Amino acid sequence: MKSLFYILVALLVLSPARAQQDFSAVTEWLNAHAEDMGGRVILVIHKNNKTIYSYSVSHMTRRQKAVTKIVARRQEQDADTGNYTTATRQPIASCSKWLSAALVMTFVDESTLKLTDTVGKFLPILSKSGKGGITISQCLSHTTGIKAPELKENIKQMKTYKNMDDAIAAIAQLPMEGKPGMVFHYSNTGLQIAGAVLEKISGKSFETLFAERIAQPLEMKDTDFGKGAVALPAGGAFSTPNDYLNFLGMILNKGLFNGRRILTEKSIAEMQVNRLTADVTIAHSPAQAKGLGYGYGEWVYGGAGGPSTAVSSPGLFGSYPWVDNYWHYGAFLMAVNLKSDGRQELYTELKELVDKAMGK
Repeated sequence: MKSLFYILVALLVLSPARAQQDFSAVTEWLNAHAEDMGGRVILVIHKNNKTIYSYSVSHMTRRQKAVTKIVARRQEQDADTGNYTTATRQPIASCSKWLSAALVMTFVDESTLKLTDTVGKFLPILSKSGKGGITISQCLSHTTGIKAPELKENIKQMKTYKNMDDAIAAIAQLPMEGKPGMVFHYSNTGLQIAGAVLEKISGKSFETLFAERIAQPLEMKDTDFGKGAVALPAGGAFSTPNDYLNFLGMILNKGLFNGRRILTEKSIAEMQVNRLTADVTIAHSPAQAKGLGYGYGEWVYGGAGGPSTAVSSPGLFGSYPWVDNYWHYGAFLMAVNLKSDGRQELYTELKELVDKAMGK
């Protein structure tokens, strides 16, 4: 009995030490690569609803500060070139797609909408142009078959429209490049259609729906889709590391946040299924997503048609959120890095270092 007592005491003493991850290699990597990622970055990691790592570094050159000011001016934001904090708010570009897909899934959960519903049922103008048979599922997975314009060009165009109906009328005029469900073209188009459908069936604006169903229940106090005439579900959100990590925590916990059900487990699982099966043609995919699959609003690490090991939704400006289902943690890297060359390699290196620290 005495020996058993000492064994139990030893285990209690050693357990906390064993639970402490060593992130020194991650910190070293961030210091070494800050300039490569736009000059300044912050990485925050959550596990079990707690922050286990947070580090911010700034090595901005004069040129990078100038670029930051230009981007801020275009976004009608104050130019901030100081160190990032967990409360820093800035545009997150395609990180928005994950948020918007989750919003759509809240309607699926309450049976107001089905993933198999066709968009022509809600938006007759798409039926008139031969696009009415596209499904909600295809909108969320970039498999509408629509030949979409280049991302930057599309965002510029969308900002000229007075309302969502104008945006959908423009999409109706775009050509098709393949059969819906059989062609993957990463773009803003599918989520724009999905956002318009939500407005039609609810009678509310996309921004209001997002606030009511995602931002408020997840305590994302500084996250929204701006005040433009037309919401941009695929790339128009602003957020902070703290806010986005609340969202990642919900994804990680299979739809629960602080005991409140935001999405069903079924919806979380549906979002993470890789829709890029062998019979899907890749018409356009970002270079930094090479080798990844795609679910609903998120890139998928894992086999086609099967469960994911990790999911992410990087943004054009360089921010990188991800959830790792194997090590059970969420992380958000905030950056402004307009250079996409080599970005995937940087993301991969960083994630591997974090995974290694989590596994110790």
